[in-house]
Amino acid sequence: MGIDVKAKAAKWSGGLAAALSALLMLNACAASGSGTAPSIAASAVAPSSHGVTITPTAHPERRVRLTVMSDRIVRVTEFPTSDLTLPESLMVTAQPTGQFEMSTAGDVLTLTTAHVRAEANLSTGVVRFLDAQGQPILAEAGAGQFTPVTVEGQNFYAIRQQFNRGTDEGFYGLGQHQNRQFNYNGEDVELAQHNMDIGIPFLVSSRNYGVLWDTNSITRFGDARPYQAITQSLTVRDAQGAEGGLTAQYYGANNALVVTRREADVDYQYLPTNQFATGQAVRDVWPAEMNHVEPAKIVWTGTLEARSAGVHKFRLYAGNYFKLWIDNQLVLDGWRQNWNAWYRNFDLQMAPGERHAIRIEWIPNGSFIKLDHLDPLPADERHSLSLASEVSHAIDYYFVSGDNADQVIAGYRELTGKAVLLPRWAYGYWQSRQRYNTQAELTGVVHEYRRRGLPLDAIVQDWFYWPEDAWGSHDFDRARYPDPGAMVREVHANNAHIMISVWPKFYPSTDNYKELDAIGGIYRRNVEMGRRDWVGPGYVSTYYDPYATRVQDVYWRQIHEKLGVLGFDAWWLDNDEPDIHSNLSIPDRAYIQGPTARGPGAEYFNSFPLMHVGGMYEHQHANDPDTRQYIFSRSAWGGMQRYAATMWSGDLAARWYDLRAQISAGINFSMSGIPNWTFDIGGFAVEDRYSHHDPAHVEEWREQYLRWFQFGAFVPIFRAHGELPLREIYNIAPDGSDVQRSLIWYDRLRYRLMPYIYTVAANTYHGDGTIMRGLVMDFPDDPNVRNMGEEYMFGPAFLVAPVYEFHARMRDVYLPAGNRWYDFYTGRSFEGGQHINADAPLARMPLFVRAGSIVPIGPAIQYTNQNPGGPITLYVYTGRDGSFDLYEDDGVSYGYQRGAFSRIPIRYDEATGTLTIGARSGAFPGMVTNRTFNVRFISGENRNAVNFDARGDRSVRYNGAAVAVRRGA
Repeated sequence: MGIDVKAKAAKWSGGLAAALSALLMLNACAASGSGTAPSIAASAVAPSSHGVTITPTAHPERRVRLTVMSDRIVRVTEFPTSDLTLPESLMVTAQPTGQFEMSTAGDVLTLTTAHVRAEANLSTGVVRFLDAQGQPILAEAGAGQFTPVTVEGQNFYAIRQQFNRGTDEGFYGLGQHQNRQFNYNGEDVELAQHNMDIGIPFLVSSRNYGVLWDTNSITRFGDARPYQAITQSLTVRDAQGAEGGLTAQYYGANNALVVTRREADVDYQYLPTNQFATGQAVRDVWPAEMNHVEPAKIVWTGTLEARSAGVHKFRLYAGNYFKLWIDNQLVLDGWRQNWNAWYRNFDLQMAPGERHAIRIEWIPNGSFIKLDHLDPLPADERHSLSLASEVSHAIDYYFVSGDNADQVIAGYRELTGKAVLLPRWAYGYWQSRQRYNTQAELTGVVHEYRRRGLPLDAIVQDWFYWPEDAWGSHDFDRARYPDPGAMVREVHANNAHIMISVWPKFYPSTDNYKELDAIGGIYRRNVEMGRRDWVGPGYVSTYYDPYATRVQDVYWRQIHEKLGVLGFDAWWLDNDEPDIHSNLSIPDRAYIQGPTARGPGAEYFNSFPLMHVGGMYEHQHANDPDTRQYIFSRSAWGGMQRYAATMWSGDLAARWYDLRAQISAGINFSMSGIPNWTFDIGGFAVEDRYSHHDPAHVEEWREQYLRWFQFGAFVPIFRAHGELPLREIYNIAPDGSDVQRSLIWYDRLRYRLMPYIYTVAANTYHGDGTIMRGLVMDFPDDPNVRNMGEEYMFGPAFLVAPVYEFHARMRDVYLPAGNRWYDFYTGRSFEGGQHINADAPLARMPLFVRAGSIVPIGPAIQYTNQNPGGPITLYVYTGRDGSFDLYEDDGVSYGYQRGAFSRIPIRYDEATGTLTIGARSGAFPGMVTNRTFNVRFISGENRNAVNFDARGDRSVRYNGAAVAVRRGA
């Protein structure tokens, strides 16, 4: 028989814990069928007020601890030794509060809460979580793996745990990645902060659970093996069939072939560490025959032959122009700015004895290239949940259960912090470019938007407003910015806001560097190596260490004294991976971003953005506690949502591939629990054929920018930014052109939708909601959406299908099953569960609304706080019951956290055709108490579907009391 023991956290004491330990031992005796020596040693189970620690009999040197964080969350920690000491979690702020029951039967200890059932094997220490029917949801495949490693003289472990071998479930989240990956089942993802890649160690399963993996070092989801050079695992032959490498042909000026040789691998990946005279590579790595001149082109040809059968994984790290063919089929065709190479993945089914032809063409232009490979894994291992980290103390993860994906994400925020609501103006349109060079340039753009009547809420001052040799001084170059305080005031006078870029970077000549260095707050290794950046003649520089509170204190004060006092509205905390020097190897990066105040750089490789942004937020909040903050960050870590942070996807290339990649990148980032995300509309880096206004390519540039802009109007933050061409709406295309008219239409649409957008945004705080939603979140019973990462829901109503191909005027769109869907522009309806060939004229992006949606559309405005009492048209998409709770607050303070907000419940009953605008609940200072609601019922094609100023079907004057409107009455 078993003895059940109930534990309530609030009533524990040391005596009770000891008593429970004795009871569990007796239970083990009973389970063994005798009153003699138990099968489990007395020390095997050590209960506590919040869970239990087990000493597995098969691994007596280890400990496995289960901690009940809440009714839906259980923490599992496997220690390699009996030492239970762990560093403080940087991500998790929650304390254990859950109630639970424990029992044992044989070698199995069961821990149960109201929503979670966990089992731990007392012999092996292996843990699994079961559903209500007793079926495993998440099950460790075995005891955790620990490999001792030494980093800068300190002892750590490389760790790995694998779960659910052979699973067919979908995995989502893990941050933002650039390979069009959506469902990660069978995929490999490296969580290592980079300019364009954000790692968040949280994933959501289609089985309605999540895993938060709590370590700050580089982590790999999927195959834990490092990628290898091709000759390490494949038989590689040159163009003549000789084994040992590919044929490499180097071309010089006028496309003349200079040298041909065999090369074992394609590998020009990183800057050698001794080549930093001016911050640019001294590429003495080419064949001697090139006379140290960079080739105009390199071509590799030959064959690849597998030694094992299955799906082989490849990745090409490349910048500038590159193409790759397999068996004469073009697999990759890309371009990236030369200094910012990145990975492109592809798979190849291979069998031993089969030769596959390969051809790679690369135009270096100072860039980098490397081809890597991984042999196949057994199918059940490839299709599993596997997490491995390079530098850690223990395996430490949180199992988060839910009835749906939203509950799982809510559990992540329960652990790591609420998502604070941004100021309302942040959800308007942001104009930026790389960069405004003078005070007059910046204010002139704001004036021009207002003159043209184009909606705008924010303007951005990007980097290099300081004197050239004074990065980190936070000073303005007064020759270009004679009165920055007046610049801020002028922006404000035009009902706009201004954000300024501040890096964590310092030149040693600045007073700020010296002050931080004096308290040990500077990463000095880059300075000691004499590495220079790319500015002017090149300057030695480095970054500060945000891991010590006193350093955060000084860093914030330096910024506040120079910039905060000028009245800037938002902080752009750029380059916070940190990218101290581009194109370094990972070990080099880990070395120079340390040692931190907490430990080696490798131990804290991923958490710099959390500490950096968190320090700024906490200090700014203490200084101005009732003004909502806005922080813009290029990188992130678990918990960033608690710091009013928006992330963007880095210095993307202005290419159609990259446009498409942002759809799945944004969905997965949002499903990682951080709701505010965006990208550089148009892509950051631009090919010469665009930036030089080549007449043959102007049409493509404008069309690509427009498609990116249409997409950008339906992501959480709507922001244009990038290098030449200039990114203002009126600079993209001529006045009166089809492209400019569409840009203006979507800019204005964003503002008409502000009542809807702001309500959805508010729900990220009040309901732990998600703005940009994978279809798998809202339609979990439709198997067709599990791998669908090229369309998404924007809030509860809109299905967004961005266009990402040149000259495309139709787009395949899948409409999820179980719903009727309306074309937003025409009102035409379609039944769900089918693919349609949706219209995608240049001026419009496919956009659908699901039946039962109620979408509030506001008046035409130029900025978000204009005309707050204006009429709202309620678009009711009939066909099923619907609801929407219209949310309002003051838009600028933290009063919403104290209950200062209002909601108007709006309900539609399909059976009676009745729309009820319910009694308002709540209030806040300055609230509009009376307004006009116009009602428009959409039930089929409607010529006024997007004529927002057309007369509604009904109009009511609302004073806070409930009022009903009948369709057709």
